[in-house]
Amino acid sequence: MTWSDFYLICFAVGFLFSLLSFVGGSLNLHAHWPHVHGLHVHVGTAHGAGGTAAHPHGGARDSVSPFNFFTIAIFLAWFGGTGYLLTRYSTIVFALGLAISTAVGLVGASIVFIFLAKVLMTPEALMDPADYEMVGVVARISSPVRENGTGEIIYSQAGSRRACAARSEDSVAIERDAEVVVTRYERGIAYIRRWEEVTGE
Repeated sequence: MTWSDFYLICFAVGFLFSLLSFVGGSLNLHAHWPHVHGLHVHVGTAHGAGGTAAHPHGGARDSVSPFNFFTIAIFLAWFGGTGYLLTRYSTIVFALGLAISTAVGLVGASIVFIFLAKVLMTPEALMDPADYEMVGVVARISSPVRENGTGEIIYSQAGSRRACAARSEDSVAIERDAEVVVTRYERGIAYIRRWEEVTGE
């Protein structure tokens, strides 16, 4: 086997893996591709009434590793393609051709890694449903809940302050500024109980 054959095989394997990852991503199957795990950073998310109480659920964000399926595939494709062209159509020495091919492969892999880290792996792109779970959220009444009626609550979720229509789970009136807990959430309405009732205080 010659070096041009080796480079061509690397290019073919990298190109094939890149194509498979593209097709797999289009079919929403990318989670099943193998990858190498790197360091992971976990960031918890707390829910509460104006940041005063914590929600039992937390979100986690995993940073992407530089050594993953996509960057390895791109490295092989760029490395193999460059090496093949240099061995076939230039007269430079082997060591210099290998160095140039490696550098070009690393550039291609770096571009893909930066795209993954800065675009696809941002908190906005990775939304965990648990971060938006309403049941268990601690909130404060902003508009009094009338007996058998609807009021409004204010709570913090996913790093922002939000408001939601609310009804008492027991159909009783709840005054403004009372601290409550969401016990269920249906059709855009949060059903609530007083914090004291839930905690037994």
